[in-house]
Amino acid sequence: RPPEDEEEEVEVGWQEKLFSQFEVDLYLHESACQTPLDWQYHEEIRKLEKAGGRKNCRIFTYTDHDRFTNLEELCQKVTDLDHEEPSYLVERMANVRRRRQDRRPVEASSLKSKIITWEPSEEFIKNNHVINTPVQTMYIMGDLGPYGKLGQREYENVLCTIKVDGNGVITVKPDFTGSKGPYRIELDGEKREVWEYTIENASAQVQPEEEEREQRVFRELYGRHRDYLSGLVGSDFEMPLPGTLRLFVNGEIVSAQGYEYDNLYVHFFLELPDQWSSSPFQQLSGVTQTCATKAVGWDNVAYFCYPFTVEMFYTQEDEGVLPQWPVLYFEVLSLDFWQRYRVEGYGSLVLPASPGVHMLTIPTWRPVGLGPVAEMRRFFIGGSPELEDLTYIRIPSTFKGKRLSRFGFRTESTGSVTFRLCCLQQSRAFLENSALRQRMQSVLDRLGGFSQQSSVYNVLEAFQRARRRMQEARESLPQDLISTSASAV
Repeated sequence: RPPEDEEEEVEVGWQEKLFSQFEVDLYLHESACQTPLDWQYHEEIRKLEKAGGRKNCRIFTYTDHDRFTNLEELCQKVTDLDHEEPSYLVERMANVRRRRQDRRPVEASSLKSKIITWEPSEEFIKNNHVINTPVQTMYIMGDLGPYGKLGQREYENVLCTIKVDGNGVITVKPDFTGSKGPYRIELDGEKREVWEYTIENASAQVQPEEEEREQRVFRELYGRHRDYLSGLVGSDFEMPLPGTLRLFVNGEIVSAQGYEYDNLYVHFFLELPDQWSSSPFQQLSGVTQTCATKAVGWDNVAYFCYPFTVEMFYTQEDEGVLPQWPVLYFEVLSLDFWQRYRVEGYGSLVLPASPGVHMLTIPTWRPVGLGPVAEMRRFFIGGSPELEDLTYIRIPSTFKGKRLSRFGFRTESTGSVTFRLCCLQQSRAFLENSALRQRMQSVLDRLGGFSQQSSVYNVLEAFQRARRRMQEARESLPQDLISTSASAV
C-alpha cells in the first residue's frame, strides 16, 4: 500500500476531542446514547458527517470525561502477572479518586480552628490517605488496525498520556521526542507490523509581556498563600534570651552489633554539664525494648529503632570558661530465657555541636574479673562486674581532683551501638547578618564560647606541623654531617 496512506500528522489541543472510527460507528445510532455526554457526541458526529466526515484517520483522543479515562485509572495493574489478585491495599487505594475533586474554600474566620482533626471520619480518611491533588487526564490514542479495517477496540494503543494537576504541573508520558528517535510500537499480529511516531510541542511561545504578567500573578498568589499559612500557624513563637542556646535533639538508637549474647536492650541517660538546663518535665533517661539479634554478615545485629527526644538550654555566664557539651551515657545488657542478665558493654557519646543529621557508631567495653571464676559465673548464673556510677565511663561527676587513675581496672572491648541524631539549634545569634554567619563555624563560635579553645587548637596544630617539617629536614640531611655535628657537641 502507498506510504502516504499510512502517514498522519495531527495537532491536538488540551482536552480536544477527536473521534475514532469506533466512536463514530457507535454514537451515530441513538440507541447507543445513554448519558448526556453520549448525546453530545451524537450531535457532534452528525455535524461531522454532514460536513464531510472526520479529518483524522488513525489518531484520536480520549478526554477527561470519557469512560476510557475512568476505567484506565481503576484497572491499572500493580504487577506484571497475567492473573493478578489485587491485595487489600490495592483495593482500598482504588477507591481514592484523584480526579475532579471538589475542595471547599476555607473561611477566613476559621483559620486556627481545625489544624488537627482528632476524630477523622471514614470519608475524611479515604480522601486524605494519599496526596490528594486533583488531576485532569487526556489520552492521545492510535488505531493501529489492519489497512481498511479501522474501528476495532483491540487495536487501540495509547500513544501519549497528558496530565495536569491542580498545581499547574503538566506531565507528558512519554516525553516529547526532540532529538531522540521516534517511539516504536510492535504489534503481535500475523505480519508483526512496526509503527513509529513522534511527539512535538506545537504550542506558541509566550510573549514577554504575558510572561511578566503571569509572574506578577504568581507573586500575588504566593503572597496570599504565605499570609494564609502565617495565619494558620500564628506568630507566638518563643525566642531564647540573648546569650542562650536552645538545643533540640531527635535521636534514635538504631542497632547494636557484635555482642556475645542475644536479647539485648540499652539503658541510657543524658548528663547536663554546668550552664545547661532542661525543662522539669523533660525525661533525660530511657530503656529500649529487648531485641533479638539476627545474623548480618559476620556480626549478630539487634535493630532497636528506638526514638527519643531531648530539649536543652545553654546559658553563657562567663566568656573565659570553655563550655562543655552534654554527654549521652549508655550501657548494653542482655536478658535470656532464664531471666539471667549480663552487662555487655558501656559507652558514651558527646552530642554533636553542629546541627543536622549525624550517624554515629560508638564502640563499647565491659569490666572483666580476675581468673576464670568470673567468666564461669557470667556464663552459668549471669551477672558480671558492673559500674556503680555510669559516669565513670568518662570522668565521674563526683570527681573533684586533678588526676583520675584507672590503673588496675581490667576491661575488654565488646560490640558497638549505632545512633542517628537529628540536632536543631535556636539562638538569637543566628539572626545576625549573612557575612558574620558565613565566618562563624558553629553556634558556640556565635556565642563566643569556642574562641579560646579554637585558638589553642590552632597553636597546637601549628606546633605539630613545624615539628613534622623539622623531622623531615633532619631525615633528608647526609648521615656524615649528622654524625660530625653530634661528635662536636
